[in-house]
Amino acid sequence: MNMTHYMELLAVNQPWNLTIFMAIPVILAETLAITELYILFTRKFDGAIYYLNRFAGIAVGLYFIGIIYYIMTNAVIPITKAGEWRTVIDAIAVGSYVVAGLPLIWIALQEFSLVNRALDQMGKLKIHAICIALFLVFGHVAMIAGMVDPTILGYKSANDHQMMNGNDVQMPKMPMINQDHTH
Repeated sequence: MNMTHYMELLAVNQPWNLTIFMAIPVILAETLAITELYILFTRKFDGAIYYLNRFAGIAVGLYFIGIIYYIMTNAVIPITKAGEWRTVIDAIAVGSYVVAGLPLIWIALQEFSLVNRALDQMGKLKIHAICIALFLVFGHVAMIAGMVDPTILGYKSANDHQMMNGNDVQMPKMPMINQDHTH
């Protein structure tokens, strides 16, 4: 089956790529989102949940700096230069994944007091909530677009192209059936 580069990234080098590009950032982001809800409802700006929220916000933001750097230098730039995008759905999947990390980086910058210094706790809480919402929207767009088979939009992989003589593509061999009927 043909797949987007996003899905291919998650599928190869199991379980490492899935862990690095999906499990770790999603666990950190979900921890951030859940603790954010707690803080929104309780308005407790101290205690274990608040500090877990700050840790998750900083960790996931810094983590996404590394992920975005890796994706840009090892996927986006080389794929673009080679003209190897697997239709627009492929670019949407990868692009949305990269964009999803930007609001989380903003949260980390806010936690380091590099942005939004003039805001009070409630103002910073609102920015957190908006950034988490943006992450969720773009992250889900990336996941959904990433799961689309790019052939439905016209992508043809190298394996799909056959020359007239049929010598360029090896057809998969059917499994051998045991034809020995002697018992």
